[in-house]
Amino acid sequence: MSDWLEVHRGEAPLIIAFPHTGTELPPELEGQFVSPWLARRDADWWIDQLYAFARELGATTVRTRISRSVIDCNRDPSGASLYPGQATTELCPTTDFDGAPLYAATPPDAAEIARRRATWFDPYHAALAGEVARLRTTHPTIVFYDAHSIRSRIPRLFEGELPQFNIGTNDGTTCAPELAAAVAAICAASGHSHILNGRFKGGWTTRHYSRPNEGVHTIQMELAIRGYMPEPDAPTPANWPTPFDPDFAAPLAATLTDILKACLAFARA
Repeated sequence: MSDWLEVHRGEAPLIIAFPHTGTELPPELEGQFVSPWLARRDADWWIDQLYAFARELGATTVRTRISRSVIDCNRDPSGASLYPGQATTELCPTTDFDGAPLYAATPPDAAEIARRRATWFDPYHAALAGEVARLRTTHPTIVFYDAHSIRSRIPRLFEGELPQFNIGTNDGTTCAPELAAAVAAICAASGHSHILNGRFKGGWTTRHYSRPNEGVHTIQMELAIRGYMPEPDAPTPANWPTPFDPDFAAPLAATLTDILKACLAFARA
């Protein structure tokens, strides 16, 4: 694999995708951003470390190290909005989550967007599609789990404080209802807030790979960051990101372990 794309192959009927944990800014692009810190700020911080236990369960994981500010691997490559009428960011974002400009001067034009797509977006999704095909040769049913996190309060994107667990199945279309129900039940039992198909119904990845009638069930989990790392009221270069602390994250990791075990039980049933 390339130096920016990480693929760990497991044999269990479970794929976990990490489209937004990357923080790398290619040298030829880094100077175009207002600041490297701002270009990295909205990463799904430490999610790949939070889910490190998944490999012990036999899961396959696919991760890009490239920052979402360079190209967002969970957006529709056509440029169509996944959430019409709501604030969101583009395939190659021009603003951060709060609406501040990311670029010091001119944002990427159509040719540059196409170059970034060919360089990073397309190979990432080719790897995912390849793992889906590989596992489907040995498993009649697999679960594709798209792993995310986000700051708990972003007024431009949603009102108030986000629930701890945000489960997305695109209004019940991307997986069997019993899988969504099993995941929601574990979230409810955790004592933390949760919602099914709220503000985050599942991004392009969840929708694109969904083929429940053919044995591919997809589900997105958007975590509020506060559950696994201390979250300041206002991120600054001095306090963000908070270092990953396995002890702080352990309670949430335990719930996520139960969730992934439920995904495996569903697939194997």
